[in-house]
Amino acid sequence: MQHQKQLFDIPEDITYLNIASQSPAFKSIYEAGLEGLKQKNRPYDIRVSDYFEPVIELKKLFAELIDADDFNRIATMPSVSYGMATVANNIVLKEHDEILIIDEQFPSNVYSWQKLAKKYHAKIKTVSAPNTETNRVKLWNEAILNAINSNTAVIAMGNIHWSNGSLFDLKTISNKAKQHAALLIIDGSQSVGALPFSVKDIKPDALICAGYKWLFGPYGCAYGYFGEYFDNGNPIEENWSNRLDSENFAGLTNYQREYKPLANRYSVGESGNFIYVKMQIEALNQVLEWTPKRIQDYCKDISAEAVKELKNLGCIIEDDHYRTHHLFGIKLPKELNLDALKKDLFSKNIFVSFRGNYIRISCHLFNTAEDFKPLVACIASHL
Repeated sequence: MQHQKQLFDIPEDITYLNIASQSPAFKSIYEAGLEGLKQKNRPYDIRVSDYFEPVIELKKLFAELIDADDFNRIATMPSVSYGMATVANNIVLKEHDEILIIDEQFPSNVYSWQKLAKKYHAKIKTVSAPNTETNRVKLWNEAILNAINSNTAVIAMGNIHWSNGSLFDLKTISNKAKQHAALLIIDGSQSVGALPFSVKDIKPDALICAGYKWLFGPYGCAYGYFGEYFDNGNPIEENWSNRLDSENFAGLTNYQREYKPLANRYSVGESGNFIYVKMQIEALNQVLEWTPKRIQDYCKDISAEAVKELKNLGCIIEDDHYRTHHLFGIKLPKELNLDALKKDLFSKNIFVSFRGNYIRISCHLFNTAEDFKPLVACIASHL
């Protein structure tokens, strides 16, 4: 696959290796947003169907991306925290039940579980990475599996670790979760869109995914997939558009008790946002055309030489089999002055993220192998 730099508006003097924080919009997304603004500018042209049909199209696209057969299992949301709160709102625990999470998860996938555990006097069980540089992720996966037992009620984790790209064996974890009747809740924010993911293969009970990273949506959008456990659950808000026959504006005061089927009840109010939905549709169409597998393979190809050079400099990067290539962590040598490196990178317009003692690198089709050269040179100059 060839780079797609021509679709983006990133200046040549900018080295952007930080899509895991915020994706740049490609030009057609920008145009789609403008079309949404024009629609708002002419409200007399807005039809009833404009509130519903584009949202259905968007749900179908996300369902296709994650290999889900029924778009009615997809809800559109403003954030991962909204999705996790929705999930937690529909889980009842027993005293001493355990909620298993991974150490240093993103806060949006922690706070809801802390609140749920407190409500039912349950326990948060955190699985930390082994304190070793040899077979670290392999041993971490083994520790997660060993932590699942008859007390495990919920497992809430990502497909990868958001700070360093450590790859978790979700299929094996899912199988053991089901042996113990534990719910598997996945945060796909840092993997879906850049790494192949199939709900048929993994069988999560819910998948929540931010839309403004690897899915190129605007900030303030997210997606949720809800399995059978949540088919008759309670949303955290009651909005009119999620009820049956809500397309009949003239009959909205004939209050409807029934929700639309399956996960539709969980979509946020005003989910028909003209600007956001148009941008998201354009974005997902493009991601589906590229395909997550091709994106992953491309990122592996353009980063391979830099990974070798960084390891030769004394940096620690996880083995290829146990990490992703669109997002990965670089553990810096202890003697390196981290503050000085941060200033130097910033002055050279090299954009990465710092997560603890890791530099988090996240790349995409707007990058090439050339983008890694100034990063490697900058790190080398501080050693």
